[in-house]
Amino acid sequence: MFRVPFLVAVALAVAFGLGIQSALLALDATVGFGEIKIGSWRAFPEAQTSSADPYARAHRAKAGRLLMGSAEGLTFIASSDDSGERLSGLCRYRLDGSLPPARAWTLYAAGLDGTPLAVPDTLPGALNSVITLKQQDGGLTVEIGSQAAPGNWLALPPGNGPFLITVTLLDTPAAGNSGLVDVAMPKIEKIGCGHA
Repeated sequence: MFRVPFLVAVALAVAFGLGIQSALLALDATVGFGEIKIGSWRAFPEAQTSSADPYARAHRAKAGRLLMGSAEGLTFIASSDDSGERLSGLCRYRLDGSLPPARAWTLYAAGLDGTPLAVPDTLPGALNSVITLKQQDGGLTVEIGSQAAPGNWLALPPGNGPFLITVTLLDTPAAGNSGLVDVAMPKIEKIGCGHA
């Protein structure tokens, strides 16, 4: 008597469970379409605009991130160095080069979920265009690692696993659709691991 309703309930539970799980996996797999890649850096310029595809909109809603207009900002993310190796908190890196023109920018290390890594308040867990020392040609050099370094240093928690480097350009022509700006991003070079 209860066999058929029980089997229907089990089938519905499995169908809903698998459907929800596949949607979550799809959201974790991509930010959306229209990715641009420059060296180790990638960005999704359309992900923050009103013309974003449904995957990008769902990804932003799930993460609870603020949406910026197309000319307000652009976020670049690097998960590997220029040799293609995944970024690891056990190693030290040098970010060297110029950022695209922007009124302001921020730089921080994040976990694989995009959440900024927690470092003590006394250490530089994030850098920005105001506090960073720049070279005469406008470029910058930043050392990234858990051990202190002279000059621009972005601190990582000791013994951390894989991480991302996130650069957000604010009020930049690179985020617009004029196509007139030649975008160049800094190189990411591994300079050592452990105490070497």
